[in-house]
Amino acid sequence: MFSDFLPVAAFFAGVVSVLSPCILPVIPAVFAYSTEKGKFRPLAIVSGLSLSFTSMGIVTSLFGATLTAYLGYLNIFAEALLITMGVSLLFDLNIFNVFGNFSSLANSKKEGLFGGLLLGLSLGIVWLPCVGSVLGSILTMVAVSGKITYGALMLFIYSIGFSIPMLLVAYSASFSSKKLQKVSKYGFPLKKVAGLIVLGVGFYMVYQNHFGSF
Repeated sequence: MFSDFLPVAAFFAGVVSVLSPCILPVIPAVFAYSTEKGKFRPLAIVSGLSLSFTSMGIVTSLFGATLTAYLGYLNIFAEALLITMGVSLLFDLNIFNVFGNFSSLANSKKEGLFGGLLLGLSLGIVWLPCVGSVLGSILTMVAVSGKITYGALMLFIYSIGFSIPMLLVAYSASFSSKKLQKVSKYGFPLKKVAGLIVLGVGFYMVYQNHFGSF
């Protein structure tokens, strides 16, 4: 139903996620040590992040595939979840902050490329409270599709949108923490736009699944 739209939405969601005020300002600290240890280490970190997010897409698709017999109930759950997440983004409710602050897990001094990969994997979990509403919206649509390849692809596209701003910061000396704090302010209007889009998708699903035949 949203197969043509979702890849673009997934990329946009990744960009919006990294502009979160609890992610963007700390990126210089994450990469400060990394770039000193080798020019390819930031790539290892974002590769770990991509692997983490793509794995979430695969697991979510498997979950959806096992529930295809209950697709009607899954659609209702997805509709409710998307509308909830849309409202959360629109009014900046941060409902996923109940997971707490796991920033202490992100040890930016793990050595080597493999250490960077492990750091990226851990950051995919550490930053869940910051990206929960946006990422959850993509995962919800993936679960409804129930297609593993499609789910992996959508989350990989999401991770590309997430990774590009991070690499720009990592390889550009002009991005200071103070400048990034200014840039992060644009995350708020973008989150509201994302909230409206997610709400629209949720209400469209309600119409399509329950009133489209009338």
